[in-house]
Amino acid sequence: MQATMQIFLARNNVQAGPYNLEQLNIMLASGEVLLDDLIWHEGLDQWQRVGNVTNNQTVYRPTGATTPDANDSIINNVTVFPEDTSNTKDNNSVSLDRLYGKPERSKNVKADMTTNRHQTPHNNVSLNKSTLKKAVADNDTVVGNVVLAPIMSRILATALNGLLYVLAILPLVMALTKMDVDYTKFQNIQDMDAAYQYSMSLMESLPSSTLMMSQVMVFGLFALQLLFIIMRGQSLGKLITGIRVVDQTTHRLPSFIKLVGTRTLLLFIIYNLLFSFTSFLGFVIIAIHYYMASKSPENIGWHDKLAKTLVVKADSSQLVKKSKSE
Repeated sequence: MQATMQIFLARNNVQAGPYNLEQLNIMLASGEVLLDDLIWHEGLDQWQRVGNVTNNQTVYRPTGATTPDANDSIINNVTVFPEDTSNTKDNNSVSLDRLYGKPERSKNVKADMTTNRHQTPHNNVSLNKSTLKKAVADNDTVVGNVVLAPIMSRILATALNGLLYVLAILPLVMALTKMDVDYTKFQNIQDMDAAYQYSMSLMESLPSSTLMMSQVMVFGLFALQLLFIIMRGQSLGKLITGIRVVDQTTHRLPSFIKLVGTRTLLLFIIYNLLFSFTSFLGFVIIAIHYYMASKSPENIGWHDKLAKTLVVKADSSQLVKKSKSE
């Protein structure tokens, strides 16, 4: 039963789910699901208080179908107000707004969850602002209140960033293809000074308008990338694929040093040096990073270890600064 259990939760007339048992226990442990929330799954004949079915523990270990006891039912643990039952046939119904001390909704929009025991929700609704805003797929990995970004999404984001860079230097590449370039000058790793001098002579041979256009496009791309990384924890590739870098501990935007110093500028220098020696070496290091991430329970590659960050599915709550009281 536990392997296929679909669990629905409710709070303040808002129903969420379905979740599996592992997801419920993660949310219970993190405090996202409260013991006073309501729960229903196959085997319960009506909505129950979460604490009643977990014995007031922050872990749920169902042993089979649970039949609510008359003294434990959520219906018998609340005060029934006359206005809550005046328009219903079920005299045991109760307003969840009243139950959780929220302002009453108008009666024409009030939904009594205790009378809809077997209702299937039309969508997944977040239990509060700090919980996951997007539906969690079966193959997603949840860590606390974030969903880890799939490895393929991260690879696609890297490829998109590379494509944007190629587009930025395209005028320069097209101009170089029209010149007689001696590529053997760049193959001798031990004589990097000669390669540098030869590249400078090639640049001087190019039209000034082409150089200016290339410089504007490259520096413009870098400035735009840096702006999005600082403000949103996303390169343009990550923005397009809907993923973001967050701190491993807070699950929010990392500090400036982690985000820009360690994860952006330091990595830029490392990869620039690698690709300057041989492009093959640079791609090998990238492949090692994603291989490590694919074998890690939290998708952590060497980039992430270095900066103590996670790459997750982007959610607006990750942009909210952590208050001192948290």
